Amino acid sequence: MTELTGFAIRVVSRRTGLSPHVIRVWERRYGAVQPLRTATNRRLYSEADIERLRLLSAATKAGHSIGQIAGLETARLQDLVRQDAPGELSTPRPESDDDEPVSIVARSIVAVRQLNGESLEKELAQAGIRLSRIRLLEEVIVPLIRQVGEEWHLGTLRIAEEHLATAAIRSFLGRLLGADRPNASATTIIVTTPTGQSHEIGALLAAVTASACGWRVLYLGPQLPAEEICAAAQRQGARAIGLSVVYPDNDPTVPGELERMRQGLGPEVDLLVGGRVAAAYGEALQRTGSILIEDLAHLRRHLTGVVAPSASSVEGPVASD
Repeated sequence: MTELTGFAIRVVSRRTGLSPHVIRVWERRYGAVQPLRTATNRRLYSEADIERLRLLSAATKAGHSIGQIAGLETARLQDLVRQDAPGELSTPRPESDDDEPVSIVARSIVAVRQLNGESLEKELAQAGIRLSRIRLLEEVIVPLIRQVGEEWHLGTLRIAEEHLATAAIRSFLGRLLGADRPNASATTIIVTTPTGQSHEIGALLAAVTASACGWRVLYLGPQLPAEEICAAAQRQGARAIGLSVVYPDNDPTVPGELERMRQGLGPEVDLLVGGRVAAAYGEALQRTGSILIEDLAHLRRHLTGVVAPSASSVEGPVASD
């Protein structure tokens, strides 16, 4: 039996400067490359695949849309890059301490303190290229949100600085979610916050995580009444509802909203409730059969366990590569 040869996706990531998540998306959605598959479904990329990915990366940095250039022949891509981005063909810089999530968070906090929205957006965009989707969310975005919140409560960040950080993170997560295109047959989850819960960053984090796990996400923004959530779930055939509850920990409307949702949806739809104060509503969660989500890793484990999407659509430790 002939043994397949090639390079693992992590090697390709180092040599192209693209994150494994981006490589998978370009392969799955746009057919940019077609790597071999081992008997255990691991991808193996050739030197030609690596060269194409480097060229596609250079061309997209020059402003070309990946959807428009992914099908071009390699020779045409080479001409395109020589014309529009000749300086991008150099070997990508090797990973360094600057690429570590803790360094990215530190630089992001500096940008926040300087009210430098452009620098903050650049840090987040670069992190999205260098890191997998799961590492980006769990090791950069979540720690950044926590540090901004802690410093704001301590008074070491001004209100304007906290608002800048929140706005930039909200926009970044929205772009991540908008860029995902799940399979038409993907299972649907609705993500929102219940009436009275105006903080939506947690819901956006949950939505992007669910999308990375292969679910079709219908994100409906914050403060949606139970009746509207039920109506949307019934129209879309949703398998789960993701709710973020952040503040306060004694909102009298939350238990009633959960009860109305359960009555309107029935037992076959999962109610997933997470957020900083979600555990404070333990009695209401238990009474309505809701599932307390401790963090994004817990959400990811639950979603990949309820409905197992294809290996290529899952990012992080549960992926095949």
